[in-house]
Amino acid sequence: MTSPLADEYLERLGVSRARAVPGEGWQVDPTSFVDYYELLQVSPNADEDTIQRVFRHLAKKYHPDHLQSPDEEKFRQLVEAHKVLTDPEARAGYDAGYQEYWNRKWKLVSESGDSTAFNQDRDTRERMLSLFYVQRRRTMALPGIGEYEVARLMRTPLELVEFHIWYLRAKGWLERLDSGMLAISAAGVDQVEQGQLKLGHERLLEAHDAGAPPGAEPPASENDERGRAD
Repeated sequence: MTSPLADEYLERLGVSRARAVPGEGWQVDPTSFVDYYELLQVSPNADEDTIQRVFRHLAKKYHPDHLQSPDEEKFRQLVEAHKVLTDPEARAGYDAGYQEYWNRKWKLVSESGDSTAFNQDRDTRERMLSLFYVQRRRTMALPGIGEYEVARLMRTPLELVEFHIWYLRAKGWLERLDSGMLAISAAGVDQVEQGQLKLGHERLLEAHDAGAPPGAEPPASENDERGRAD
């Protein structure tokens, strides 16, 4: 976290608040985070003299008035990187965000080599599609389920639910209803029945029965009725 003086300094630079937030330090957004060290082609341990020397060389090369290689956007980023990395307090705040950024990158590499995670994803999508199948089969008048409810029922982080829903919609197995909810499509029903996917979520949906008031007992299944008759 930067000091009030450094916050004011970053504010004067016009640094994107997606990356530097006065009073809160650097916030890491992987989609907008700029690696200033890579941009300046220096080590994260580079001293100020090295940064100054490299900056002068690159700034001259990419200056908008340079005849051979003008690049206004890159020149602007170089100036921003130079100003942050030569201010000790601003650099300390940036380095904390830089470390977080690369921790996420390394975690991504680790996950990409874990085949178990891919198998778990496939299993999660099968269970999720089965969930939508059961919901439409049991309640044709209200066949939809929202993303948050899916995440809660499956005890899965919303970010992963969104990924799996994207895949299922891209395959044409889920559709977005006018209500904004998601429901299984005819192609999705075929996929469940042909693949004989996991239908164990019917128990979960007993508590989700849209026709039952809060606290009401779920309707008895046919097997329960036959059991009572016996």
